[in-house]
Amino acid sequence: MKICHVITRMIVGGAQENTLLSVRGHLENGHDAVLVTGPTTGPEGKLLQEQPLPPGRVVELPHLCRAVHPLNDRRAYCELRDYFRANRFDVVHTHSSKAGILGRAAARAAGVPLVVHTVHGQAFHPYQNALVNRAYIWAERWAARRCDRIYAVAQAMIEQCVAAKVAPREKYQVVYSGMELEPYLTAKRDMELRSSLGIPADAPVIGKIARLFELKGHEYLIAAASGVVREFPEARFLLVGDGLLRGELEAEIRRRGLEKNFVFTGLVPPSHIPRYVAQMDVLAHLSLREGLPRTVVQALAGGVPAVAFPLDGTPEVVLDGETGLLCPAKDAAAVEAALLRLLRSPQDARRMGARGRELVRERFDWRQMVSALELEYRRCLQERQKAVSL
Repeated sequence: MKICHVITRMIVGGAQENTLLSVRGHLENGHDAVLVTGPTTGPEGKLLQEQPLPPGRVVELPHLCRAVHPLNDRRAYCELRDYFRANRFDVVHTHSSKAGILGRAAARAAGVPLVVHTVHGQAFHPYQNALVNRAYIWAERWAARRCDRIYAVAQAMIEQCVAAKVAPREKYQVVYSGMELEPYLTAKRDMELRSSLGIPADAPVIGKIARLFELKGHEYLIAAASGVVREFPEARFLLVGDGLLRGELEAEIRRRGLEKNFVFTGLVPPSHIPRYVAQMDVLAHLSLREGLPRTVVQALAGGVPAVAFPLDGTPEVVLDGETGLLCPAKDAAAVEAALLRLLRSPQDARRMGARGRELVRERFDWRQMVSALELEYRRCLQERQKAVSL
């Protein structure tokens, strides 16, 4: 098959890694696959610098940008439409909200036989202005009419879309977001890394892997930290990632007198993340908006239980009391209590981590994801061919 994946930018992030692995898998399976993306800017890093695709497999369109810009958006639409027409793809598969709206419309206008989209996380969500939410829902409904199938990285994404009347339930299917699990399954404690980070050998470590950005929930972890440190003075909070809010978060940590207990790693290449996960006793995933929390899957693969809010796809991997603990959203006191429970009972934490490892090993291997997508592509193309022949 001739397949094109489209995404707005290739920062270091979950949707981007999913897209990259999809293209890599198609190429390994003998398909003609390319990735179309816009310019990648910002402090979140550039995924393709560390994990490049073969030459000629990445096309960058200068006007395909994340921010809404009517003139650039019109230009990006025309560039996508003309590119699809010229290359006669069998499948165009879009990712993220902006690329999903422009890409689906352009692919349909270009006459691409199969147009599909993956929902990694909703553009609309409860922590956003109602008027903005209505605009996004309208746009998603419009785009949904211009594609054949919509995949979601978690069942929760489908329920939200159906409730918002984006598209009928039968148009959706869950395809869990695949990952390279082996590095997490085999990673070990690294005393040299701990020492370089200033973490004592026997200090309990609560980790968080996320951009330092709005809705990622760092403020709830900082609020919970004081109570944890009172009981575990040597505890370290390992914040893996970088972003625009770093200065603001550091100021709040200083205000609370917790400088000794927080460690900022800055931007870490994706291939190094397993080493950092292996230093953690607990992962705190406190994002208010996340399709499927890849960092939770990765932590569980490393045998690390998670404390999280029961939002979006999180309860599909954080099974309360089995692979971690769920807390009411935005409840820092509940986060504190959950962290203390796991630190007080390392045996329970290890049991939850082991159960989590079993769960993700069964469900989240990236090659399994690619196989599921290709099976879907073939099935949909065959159905379309039958309909045309009738």
